[in-house]
Amino acid sequence: MFGKRASGAVAKAPRPAAAKAETESAAATKPSPKVSREKIERFNELKTQLHRKLIDKLDLTRMVGDEDNLREQVKEVVTGLADQENTLLNYAERQRLIAEVLDETFGLGPLEILLKDASISDILINGPRQVYVERSGRLELTAVEFRDNAHLMHVIDKIVSAVGRRCDEVSPMVDARLKDGSRVNAIIPPLAIDGASVSIRRFGKDPVTWDDYIGFKSVTPEMRDFLEACVKSHLNILIVGGTGSGKTTLLNNLSSFIPDTERIVTIEDAAELQLRQPHIVRLETRPANIEGKGRIAIRDLLINSLRMRPDRIVVGECRGPETLDMLQAMNTGHDGSLTTIHANSTRDAVQRVETMVMMAGFELPVRAIRNQFASAVHLIVQAQRLTGGPRKVVTITEVQGMEGDIITMQDIFKFEQLGVTSKGKAYGQFVASGIRPSFLDRLQSSGQHVDPAIFDRQVLMTDDED
Repeated sequence: MFGKRASGAVAKAPRPAAAKAETESAAATKPSPKVSREKIERFNELKTQLHRKLIDKLDLTRMVGDEDNLREQVKEVVTGLADQENTLLNYAERQRLIAEVLDETFGLGPLEILLKDASISDILINGPRQVYVERSGRLELTAVEFRDNAHLMHVIDKIVSAVGRRCDEVSPMVDARLKDGSRVNAIIPPLAIDGASVSIRRFGKDPVTWDDYIGFKSVTPEMRDFLEACVKSHLNILIVGGTGSGKTTLLNNLSSFIPDTERIVTIEDAAELQLRQPHIVRLETRPANIEGKGRIAIRDLLINSLRMRPDRIVVGECRGPETLDMLQAMNTGHDGSLTTIHANSTRDAVQRVETMVMMAGFELPVRAIRNQFASAVHLIVQAQRLTGGPRKVVTITEVQGMEGDIITMQDIFKFEQLGVTSKGKAYGQFVASGIRPSFLDRLQSSGQHVDPAIFDRQVLMTDDED
């Protein structure tokens, strides 16, 4: 299984220190029904008092040094302030108080303890009093809380202002990202009735590699080699899947096959792709300003990118009228382009593209759209999150062309689910369909040797049932 996220999907074995930190973090975030609301509020009050006294005492803008040194300097001050308070806290509670004040000063407050836990793949905040996390594909309620909605709004503002965005009554929805690239979505009142809601999709500290895919049986070596040949041969590839299926991770790793000699332009709503090539131009959309003007959409960036002499165009996700421009780019000399869309199957992907092209405002006949799609897209790769959490590349499908008004496609590799284990985890096998892709000659002429035997009908890999 795989994912662009920290957990569940493809996570490397934690180092001893990291494993200890995860254990401590998991223990700290578990709900504790024995702690009274009065004690929690008293603790939060003490934390607020210390934070205010710290702000009054220090001018952080005049302090020099890296963040670690600054934290040590401020920790000494906070410790001294805590000594002056009649806290009636034991040693562990006092250390926690100091740590949380530092988190409020340098980080994202209550979120810091969750962000340090590499086993967490999603952080879901439903108002100030309810914070869920996802570990290994399962949701858990944590003991983490914000003081009130104003406290949560302050944290949201710190996140979005760091990337030049805002979230207020005029713009109550926003997409942003954290320093580590994790994706953030926030929606606030009046749209969110029970208080601000924040969804954070985590990224692992260690990038997911193809070795991880194969090790977790998310893909077979034969499929990996075939996809590498397709990318290096400049085939246009569409990655499809549902929410949380690992599309962006797959896009990242497919992009890793692009040679270092090529110029790549990436276009995203919130920059999260982590390409490693030296010649990359990263473009990001911009929301409208407070007057409702100045919005730069993916379509605007995509049209502009055609003038930037790209060898490859990589769009994080097509979700609207920019799909038409993407198809046209693929059809007009920008072979090797990559993008993702939300769809539950390869056939659904075709219908989604048709719908999104119609959103461009041109009254194009359906047949013309399908002709564009059939000539532009060579390969569709479907990622899926299965029962129990594993993420797999479930189909690799060739777009063969048109027969009448129908786009013809053929599965080359696919995953067949055989059942669900006693632990509730899906298992199955990867099979080759026995169909050789029509572009096999193109792979060979591009210098990519692919053994034709891998396409013979056979079982390539089987999941364990335990």
